[in-house]
Amino acid sequence: MLKHIPPILSPELLKILMEMGHGDEIVIADGNFPSAAIAQRLVRLDGHGVPEILEAVMRFFPLDAYTEKPVALMEVVPGDKVIPAIWDDYRRILKNAEPDHCEIDFVERFAFYERAKKAYAVIATGETAIYANILLKKGVVQKESCE
Repeated sequence: MLKHIPPILSPELLKILMEMGHGDEIVIADGNFPSAAIAQRLVRLDGHGVPEILEAVMRFFPLDAYTEKPVALMEVVPGDKVIPAIWDDYRRILKNAEPDHCEIDFVERFAFYERAKKAYAVIATGETAIYANILLKKGVVQKESCE
């Protein structure tokens, strides 16, 4: 056991987050996402929802400050009459963690799948909200100034 590590972050997931480099991407996927078919590396957190995982990950994960929109969501398919309320939770979590680097890109469904295939890892969750998939691009941890 370690202190201050949220228990939702498994050793496997912590290892993956540490292995990732600048520009690598990770997907936190809802329960409907084809995670096993798409993932290069798959982490299963089926008993949890995306917001609680996102909040835990964002305690440690720097978003890419050199990318205009380091976060991507799967846009609603034309004709679907839904506005995902879960996106408000994401905005709040991201703004709290990275207020200067949390712009969101909305990516067409099949383009999102293609991007997810190239992601470093996919976290499969038990999230039941639709359009709850979120992709994060890793940034760099900059040395803090001594001044």
